[in-house]
Amino acid sequence: MCMPRCALFYNTMNFYDSIKKQDKEVFDALAGEEVREQEGLELIPSENYVSRAVREAQGSVLTNKYSEGYPGKRYYGGQEFTDAVETLAIERAKKLFGAAFANVQAHSGSNANIATYMALLNPGDTVLGMDLSHGGHLTHGHPVTYITKFFNFVRYKMKDPDTSEIDYEEMLRVAKEHKPKIVLAGFSAYSRELDYQKFVDIARQVGAYSVIDVAHIAGLIAGGAVKNPFDYGFDVMTSTTHKTLRGPRGGLILTRESEDIAKRINKAVFPGLQGGPMMHVIAAKAVAFGEAMHPSFKLYAVQILKNAKAMEEVFRQGGVRMLGGGTSNHLILADVFGSLGIPGKEAEVLLDRVGITLNKNAIADDVRGPMDPSGIRFGTPAATTRGFKEGECKRIAELMLEALKNRTDEQKLSAIREEIRTLCLKFPVPDSFV
Repeated sequence: MCMPRCALFYNTMNFYDSIKKQDKEVFDALAGEEVREQEGLELIPSENYVSRAVREAQGSVLTNKYSEGYPGKRYYGGQEFTDAVETLAIERAKKLFGAAFANVQAHSGSNANIATYMALLNPGDTVLGMDLSHGGHLTHGHPVTYITKFFNFVRYKMKDPDTSEIDYEEMLRVAKEHKPKIVLAGFSAYSRELDYQKFVDIARQVGAYSVIDVAHIAGLIAGGAVKNPFDYGFDVMTSTTHKTLRGPRGGLILTRESEDIAKRINKAVFPGLQGGPMMHVIAAKAVAFGEAMHPSFKLYAVQILKNAKAMEEVFRQGGVRMLGGGTSNHLILADVFGSLGIPGKEAEVLLDRVGITLNKNAIADDVRGPMDPSGIRFGTPAATTRGFKEGECKRIAELMLEALKNRTDEQKLSAIREEIRTLCLKFPVPDSFV
């Protein structure tokens, strides 16, 4: 059933009633964003929608409370309920991922990664991580980040971008040469599954810790749709709590079995890197972890993959080159400049005009600059949350190609925009997932 625009504003007014009365400028921005999200399609693979319960927890009274320390070991009084909430979040995270220990205080995925480096490394130690241009993340050692001033980062790449196969032989050679203290798996723009066992084996050969950043696929792991890296012996798993996990924006650090590592990580997060934890966000994490334990979440995680494959097939038939030849997870990285002659930035702006939000993205060995690269990156977590299945995702991919191939036809673009709006209103963003 479609939700008319007036109903969207009514829901917004109801949720933000106090803001509407007190601060009209902020309210107008929030109301506009509510309508944008309802009437447009979110395909950025690192974004998702959270439940009303998560939003209520994040906006709760716990934002008032300082809680430096950990449950049972706080520096301030009045911690009965903060301890209860954080303990819930910890225990649920451990159960979801099969970990012995969990730190739920990291403010972000970047902080989770940095705290892990601080816990396991001394200044000057080496990390072997995925090159940003081949799918890695900024915090995996890109020179623009400040963390590279404290630690030495060396990189591995794909052997062949068209298959996304990691060059594990070269990776082992680099590891033996540079003797990293951490062998880091994980990615930000990589569409296939990694060979977890090879990462762990290489780490063990050089006496390194094995760490994996699962920020993008945490929900797929929790839902059992992809493999759990802990089953292959990784020491530490870092993550965000949004993206496919469908929680509030925040970080998470999981330790498979070592109490010593877990203690060092806790000290690195607080007092090493952060002050007071955001208890309102931790409450929202606890709610989201509870939702991820519901049987429906497994169906959701599997559907994300099915929807991505449906989009992959349309792009393949449309003659668009995809890095890795397609996808085994939730995202696709497409070379629109090489295939369609349209730069990534132009494609992003054009698709935003018709109500499809995604992001420009560099591809491996990109001939263009990072601010106007050759590729676009898109995925299916948010669309799947709305209830889209393969048929809807196939149509979305078709509309994307129509827009990109008819970018000067204003009449065609207008018709695509209206079809996207109609489709989105047919599948309103849900308030609850359980």
